[in-house]
Amino acid sequence: MTSTTLAAAVLWDLDGTLVDSEHYWAIGEQILAARYPGEWSHEDGLALTGLSLPVACAVIKEKLEIHDLSVEEISHELTDIVMSKLAENIPWRPGALELVAALQQAGVRQAMVTMSKRRMALAVAEGMNSVLGFEAFEIVVACDDVVNGKPHPEAYLKAAQLLGLDPSQCVAIEDSVNGLHAAEAAGTRAIGVPNVVTLPPKEGRNIWPTLVGVTPLHLNELF
Repeated sequence: MTSTTLAAAVLWDLDGTLVDSEHYWAIGEQILAARYPGEWSHEDGLALTGLSLPVACAVIKEKLEIHDLSVEEISHELTDIVMSKLAENIPWRPGALELVAALQQAGVRQAMVTMSKRRMALAVAEGMNSVLGFEAFEIVVACDDVVNGKPHPEAYLKAAQLLGLDPSQCVAIEDSVNGLHAAEAAGTRAIGVPNVVTLPPKEGRNIWPTLVGVTPLHLNELF
């Protein structure tokens, strides 16, 4: 099928955008919090939304007063918890699977750009491939693959580079302020779809309430 979509590629965030997994991370944080003296609130967890996992785990380590685990060990434990939940059920965000399928049909390339670990990103990608019956993502850029995580633009710049595209040819879909900052700074056409955190309006910022009913041609509004 020949596409009349102006986007050459769509770069998908994972947690909160493709998958409604933020509550799984919250469960992991509470499991850790129960073992350590520091206090942890729901608001503390929300403040980490969209950050690179190593940065988030450094905050957790300090806030919970964790002295017997490294940041890497904390990130490994949290990822294991979330992956165990995803193995039971992957809660796809409304409209996400449908848009991925429509983009594939329209010939628009797709990539995943996430601040979770690559092993988790690949597991979710495999789950999506199983549901949809095709390989959805040409590339995956995860927190393991960059020096600077979101809100730094490195991950989105790397994804565009690996696809051989200019960032301005790409649409990025995000659910967090940190993710939007990264996508916007990279020069992509960014869309914010709110989930667990409010996305503040800003001149030139595209905030869409949902992906339900969105088609590839709707992305032309961004160009």
